[in-house]
Amino acid sequence: MVLLFAFLTWQAAVDTPLRRADERLAGSITDSRLPNGAAEFLADLGNVTVAVPVLLAVSAYACRRARRASLLRWWLPPFAALITMAAVPVLVVPMKEAIGRTGPPGMAGDGYYPSGHTATAAVAYGAAVLLLLPWLHSRYRRRELVIGYLVLVAAVSFGLVRRGYHWTLDVAGSWCLSAMLLLGLTMFLSRSGSKAPQPK
Repeated sequence: MVLLFAFLTWQAAVDTPLRRADERLAGSITDSRLPNGAAEFLADLGNVTVAVPVLLAVSAYACRRARRASLLRWWLPPFAALITMAAVPVLVVPMKEAIGRTGPPGMAGDGYYPSGHTATAAVAYGAAVLLLLPWLHSRYRRRELVIGYLVLVAAVSFGLVRRGYHWTLDVAGSWCLSAMLLLGLTMFLSRSGSKAPQPK
């Protein structure tokens, strides 16, 4: 994942055949039949004002469940999830400035890679899923939650490209960055000793 992220970052930073193909693909998506209003709604699901409150609500729920279950360090998983979320702007903002990729037609300035909205959605909703999974005692519900998460992040990403806010490489780079952050959170939670009772 690190190597893929490095490769995508390189491609976004310089003029390469892949970057030119990326711009053509983004143009095709922008011309798709999805109405602007629907695309805007999907893109807005990646706003900090939408995604972070969802994570905060799930964190509060996870804290309450863990305290009721008398778990040691009941506060640690939600705290780790929020720290992971806080890492998004710390990583994304300097990268935007360093890469300086210009935006799609109609978007002023530069700093579009990686997509902050995509990373916000992927990490906030992903961390929320990781907090909820241990408390779901049905394999079906756990599977559907993960599928719903993947569909949601894909929809946000599509909305951003469809509205012309980002190139496709911008969102793909954010997928990789978010996957690394969520993998780190998963590993931390699995070793923290603050697990919820395991579903059967």
